[in-house]
Amino acid sequence: MDSLKQIFVKVGVLPFLLIALLILFTLAGEGRFMTISNLLNVSRQTTYLAILTAGQMLTILCAGFDLSVGSSVALTSVVTSMSMVAIAAPTMAIIIGMIVGIATATLTGIANGLTIAVFRVSPFVVTLGMMSVAQGLALLLSKGVPIFNLPPDFNRILGIGKIAGVPIPILITLFIVIVIYVLLSRTRIGRYFYAVGGNVEAARLSGIAVRKYTFMAYVLCGTLTGITGVMLTARVASGEPNLGAALPLESIAAAVIGGVSLRGGEGGVIGAIFGAILIVLIRNGMDLMNISSYLQMVVMGILLIFAVVMDHFRLSMKGRLR
Repeated sequence: MDSLKQIFVKVGVLPFLLIALLILFTLAGEGRFMTISNLLNVSRQTTYLAILTAGQMLTILCAGFDLSVGSSVALTSVVTSMSMVAIAAPTMAIIIGMIVGIATATLTGIANGLTIAVFRVSPFVVTLGMMSVAQGLALLLSKGVPIFNLPPDFNRILGIGKIAGVPIPILITLFIVIVIYVLLSRTRIGRYFYAVGGNVEAARLSGIAVRKYTFMAYVLCGTLTGITGVMLTARVASGEPNLGAALPLESIAAAVIGGVSLRGGEGGVIGAIFGAILIVLIRNGMDLMNISSYLQMVVMGILLIFAVVMDHFRLSMKGRLR
C-alpha cells in the first residue's frame, strides 16, 4: 500500500487510470481495441494532441494555462489554407502556407504572453478573450466554410506520409518531445520555468526575469499550437474554421493527468505525453463501444474535474509525507 502511495505521489493517477482503461476497453471492445491497426491509429491520432499538450504544459509550469489553443489551431488552419490556395506553385505554396500558419499562432502566443507577463492580467481572462478573437477571425476569413483545393502533396507528405514505415506526424512529434525534454531538463530556460511556477516571488528575488520567462512560455505554446494546426490541416486536407474545439479541455486534462500541477512548477513532458495518449485511448475506446459523441463530451469534462481533484489530493499527500 505504501508503494502505491509513493507511485501516486510521484507520477499521479496516470498509471492507475491507464491500466484500468486498457483492461476495460480490451474486454468491452470485442477484440478490436488491442489490434495492431487500432494501436497504430491511436498513435497517429495522439500526435496532434501530444504536441499541443507539450505547449500547454509549458504555460502550466509557469502557473498559467492557455484556453485559446483550440481557436488558434482553427485560425492557423484557415490562414495556412488561404495562403496555399493563393499561390500557384505547389511546393512554394506548401512552404509559405506552413510558415504563415505557424507564424499566425506564434503571434497569438506573443499577444497572450505580453498581456499576461507585462500587464499582469489573469491568464484565464487573457486567453479566454484571445479564444474569442481567434475563433472570430477564423470564421471571418473563411466566411464560415471550409477551404479546399490545397496542394495534394501537402496531405500526401505531412498528413499520411511515412518514412521507413513510420508515419511522418509521429516522427515530428518524437522530435518535438525530445527538444522540449532537453529544454526543460538540460537548459537554464527550463529551470527558470519551474522556478517561476514554483514560487514567483522567490524567483523574482533570485534575480530571474519572471516576465521574460512567462512570456517565453506562451510564445513557445503558440508556436507548438501552430505546428499542430498545420499538421491537422494536412490531415483533413482542408482549412477548417471549426477545427480543434475540444483541444483546450483535452490538452489541460492530459497535462494534469500526466502529473503537471495546475499550481505550477511541477511536472514533465514525458508524463504530459502519456496523459495525451490516455485521452486519445479513452476517445478511441468509447468510439469502439459506440458511445455517442455527446456522452463523450460529458466523460471528458468529468475526467478533467477528476484530474484536478486528484492533483490537489496528490499535492496534499505529498505535503504530509515530507
